[in-house]
Amino acid sequence: MMPPDSLSRKERIKWLRFGFKPGEIVAPSEDLSREEIRQWKYQKYIKDYLATIKSVDDNIGRVLEYLKENGLEENTIVVYASDQGFFLGEHGFFDKRFMYEEALRMPFIIRYPGKIKPGTIVDDIVSNIDFAPTLLDMVNVAIPDDVQGKSFFSNLKGETSEDWRQSMYYHYYEYPYYHRVQPHYGIRNKRYKLIHYYYNIDVWEFYDLKNDPNEMNNLIHSKRNSKRIKKLKKELYKLKENYGNNLSLEELRTISDTDFGGLESLKN
Repeated sequence: MMPPDSLSRKERIKWLRFGFKPGEIVAPSEDLSREEIRQWKYQKYIKDYLATIKSVDDNIGRVLEYLKENGLEENTIVVYASDQGFFLGEHGFFDKRFMYEEALRMPFIIRYPGKIKPGTIVDDIVSNIDFAPTLLDMVNVAIPDDVQGKSFFSNLKGETSEDWRQSMYYHYYEYPYYHRVQPHYGIRNKRYKLIHYYYNIDVWEFYDLKNDPNEMNNLIHSKRNSKRIKKLKKELYKLKENYGNNLSLEELRTISDTDFGGLESLKN
């Protein structure tokens, strides 16, 4: 909720920081039970979310209608994408950031008349670092050598190369503010996922996405999967090295503690 304009600077800061401390909540009544507060907060959250989705949907329609009415439909590439997916209560979470499927999988829909066949579904593993080189490839602009991603324009046309990646790397640093998400990194291929939580803990999770698509059964201690887990760990560390992500735990802690400023220093 936006603070009222009548607040002083000090009052505004206090308003914006409310909720940072454990136990600080905003509720319509102090008489509600803990469960009633949870239900009220979720109802407010999900209705705001659905209203946002409807607004996005309506305005995409407006853009597409404009292109059609002005004769631009056949000469325009339309892309709908996002940085991550979103939790709506799955795993007890809202927002995003955790490496579970609801957040890790992101929407990507594209229309390119004459180049991409309508109704095409591509199940290759792509990442958001691939977006920029793909768009550059589509408009015949040279892709800079220091871009880590790869163009998947050919994949969209049904021409996946034999050396296309079979797994992807994920890393979340920011901690502890503002989202209180435990720093973690991991690897996902078409069937399995391995996650490592670090900083002030050392916890691993392993999921078989074919048999457990909702990721409810952590198999990290499964003897049956021990060789597979060992192989995935090796591949994970190789991906970290390939992306230049070889910082020590202390360096990673520094990045986490310094919040977004640390992320900027990592990029530089």
